[in-house]
Amino acid sequence: MAILDAREEGEFGEAHLFWAVPCPLSTADLIAPRLLPRRSVPVVAVDAGEGHAERLAGILARLGYADVSVLEGGIAAWQEAGFELFSGVNVPSKAFGEWVEHHYGTESIDPAELKRRRDAGTPMVVLDSRTFEEFERMSIPGGISVPGGELVYRIGDLAPDPSTLVVVNCAGRTRSILGAESLRRAGVPNPVVALRNGTMGWELAGFSCARGGARRYSAGTPASLAVARARAERFAEETGVQVIGREALAALAAEHARTLYLLDVRSPEEYRAGHLTGSRKAPGGQLVQATDRWVAVRGARIALIDDTGVRARMAGGWLRQMAPWEIFVVEGVLDPGPGNPLEIGPEPRPEPPLGPTLTVEEFRAWQRRPGTVLVDCARSLDYRAGHIEGALWGLRSRFAVLGPMLAAAARVAVTSPDGWLARHAQADLAALTRAPVRALAGGTEAWVAAGEPLAATPADPPDEACIDVHLRPYDRTGGIEAAMRAYLDWEVGLPQQLARETSVAFGLAGVHGCT
Repeated sequence: MAILDAREEGEFGEAHLFWAVPCPLSTADLIAPRLLPRRSVPVVAVDAGEGHAERLAGILARLGYADVSVLEGGIAAWQEAGFELFSGVNVPSKAFGEWVEHHYGTESIDPAELKRRRDAGTPMVVLDSRTFEEFERMSIPGGISVPGGELVYRIGDLAPDPSTLVVVNCAGRTRSILGAESLRRAGVPNPVVALRNGTMGWELAGFSCARGGARRYSAGTPASLAVARARAERFAEETGVQVIGREALAALAAEHARTLYLLDVRSPEEYRAGHLTGSRKAPGGQLVQATDRWVAVRGARIALIDDTGVRARMAGGWLRQMAPWEIFVVEGVLDPGPGNPLEIGPEPRPEPPLGPTLTVEEFRAWQRRPGTVLVDCARSLDYRAGHIEGALWGLRSRFAVLGPMLAAAARVAVTSPDGWLARHAQADLAALTRAPVRALAGGTEAWVAAGEPLAATPADPPDEACIDVHLRPYDRTGGIEAAMRAYLDWEVGLPQQLARETSVAFGLAGVHGCT
């Protein structure tokens, strides 16, 4: 079954059921088919009593889901019944990371000790296991961007000398722990440690992070592939990951009584260069760190794809220990050849409804005319970073707050980063105004490509209005240091709260014997 929370991510992050997955009304019709690939799966919609769950149930019914219920009384009733509520996002993955550290005894290094050793000339590599975009924003000085799914695959090239100290970091704890323990579980001979509390711990210790980092692993198949493959095979075998081929995958897909997720764990660049039709982009390290972004159904089957099998086996081994999923590594489906056509480009998205659009020139003309209301559907944080001058930030599920302005509008123009969400939002806005509603073709990206400027408002919308995202400490406009400490305390405290959550049993029954 799946538990979908209909609130926006920021609201969801305040308190939710452990296994609930955010499916906010602002994007529910777009992301539900990816979270729930099987239309007959039982779904429970949840909220905090605002009526969002009923609206989500209606959306799911229109999409063809046949077994949808609403949790009576919402999260308040759940808590009154004596069950746990959790704050934060990606909680199953983050709680799993804490379990991994305790269960396997993952070693870590204090920021001050790391700096002392580096200053003393200790041979080391500092590997940042986040996405490259996160690494660019801030990183440990001298670090190299190696997203978590790439670590075991590329460590032989990055640190061929077994005496080299390997330090794995992220912003906080989870990806540091899982990255370091992946290398340890794979049998890498180097000393491997996680940077305690990541970049947050580094800054809280009084050290400065670098901005605009560009160092990253070398693309292409690593020279040490054979060693990486052997290491990953051992880990996958130990954790019970199954290996199948094209025919077995087709048989799984034909079993309509079970949910099947088909996830490509290679890098985003490799995915765009050619992927199996129907597969979703899910870089391995990020998949393990934020599994609920891709997988909503407990007890589902997850088929993982990559070209060499290393990254799929490592991700699969961790997923097997996180939840009662059946994990498969699929081999042979990315082999080049005339009988194996691959889809090129980004992950397909549902086509937006047909509606009238504006070119950049037409949008600019509307912008200048009195009575025009401009609406930007970007994420609140993206709106802060840059938006078309005069545009109002509009969250699709809360367009009603713009009601008075929309009612008085002579015309309404709507945009979003690439124009896709804006096209979906046209009908929602049209229901609130008699004015014509047009979407900017190509969105704000087309505006920038035409040489038009953007306006940045770092504190608008204010933190309390950014309900569409769960604000990280770095996203806040004030109290960042206190937010860092609170976040790290929350992560460290998850195991104590988990002791009261009876639905969680990490590890492999009969193998690790640990819950």
